[in-house]
Amino acid sequence: MSGSGRFSFREIAVPAYGPTIVAAVGTGAVTPIIALGALDLGASVSVAALAVGLGLVAELFFAVPVGSLVERVGERRALAWAALVDAVASAVAWLAPGLTGYFVALFALGFTNCVFLIARQGYLIEAVPYAARARAMSTLGGVNRIGIFLGPFIAAPLVHLWGPRTGYAVAVVAGVAAGVLVLATRDLTAAHERAARAARRRSSREVLWSHRRTLLTVGIGVLFIGIARAGKNTIVPLWAEHVGLTASQTALVFGVAGGIEMLLFYPAGSVMDRFGRLWVALPMVAIIGTAMVLLPRTTSLLGVALVAVIASLGNGLGSGIVMTLGADAAPSEGRAQFLGGWRFLSVAGGSLAPVLISVVAATVSLAAASVALGVIAWGGGLWLVRFLRPRDGRSAGPADRAA
Repeated sequence: MSGSGRFSFREIAVPAYGPTIVAAVGTGAVTPIIALGALDLGASVSVAALAVGLGLVAELFFAVPVGSLVERVGERRALAWAALVDAVASAVAWLAPGLTGYFVALFALGFTNCVFLIARQGYLIEAVPYAARARAMSTLGGVNRIGIFLGPFIAAPLVHLWGPRTGYAVAVVAGVAAGVLVLATRDLTAAHERAARAARRRSSREVLWSHRRTLLTVGIGVLFIGIARAGKNTIVPLWAEHVGLTASQTALVFGVAGGIEMLLFYPAGSVMDRFGRLWVALPMVAIIGTAMVLLPRTTSLLGVALVAVIASLGNGLGSGIVMTLGADAAPSEGRAQFLGGWRFLSVAGGSLAPVLISVVAATVSLAAASVALGVIAWGGGLWLVRFLRPRDGRSAGPADRAA
């Protein structure tokens, strides 16, 4: 790890963030066309909706195995393989003659996204001193959002000229380019991986069990954060449709809100590094929770937009918080396996949110679902207050305690 006195973000900008933003451009290019591609292959609306959620299901399924894979082969090699799989899967989704091949490709893309997040997180733990860790993690989240934001604009001309599935061509190029960047830049995790190979290899079950207290305390807080974030993205468009907004108006609301989130990633990291993790984690869930409680009181484009902006301020303020807390808690031995379990909790929270909203909306009302989501977010804030220390706001891993 670079010494804190000599560390510069410029030294790691390309190897740490280059592959991430390039791969994220590919993700952003295909996200709006996943359902359209399924429809193009003859799927019904319900099957197309299933296609949209398949990547999240894949991440939930692969999170822990990916942690074990990264621990076994190393972060750099795992990234290179993931980039290759990403390019191949995108090509299959682009050219598949039927829904079976298309769905297999989407499932593989969920796997590669999981590898990228866990391996990059491990790289930054190794490359960045603790004093700058939160800024490094929030910047990773920020460049990922920037890439996803740019992707649809790059794919739009291709989609317009040759149909919806040609957007996957952008992801093919992005996957190849990300892999080249990974192999062309220096590897700062080599020493850690040599030490890990020399030590007794433990199973993921052993690693996660030995850190169960952290996973069942701060990790449950991460699950709450996942519910708040995914719930916001699910319920705002549903409420917009409920009050009569058009699809273009809803897209405009999301575009403005997404732009605000991108502006906040570095300030969020600075606050965490200077004052502690809790100073970001608590306001984040409190602001999102407040926005969700206010949402049922809106009846117009302006009202929905204001609430969406408030929620995005909270989400942007929390940029990188999940990765930072995971990095703080991760042990030196079995690091990637622990981060796989951490990722599972985050994705599990994101998967629970649509289910909770669906159940409450079906049994009571959409407004009640929004309020319930807000209350859950506030509950997550109280949980984090209980288990994060106020000053540094972290559950320190063994390596950090030693330092």
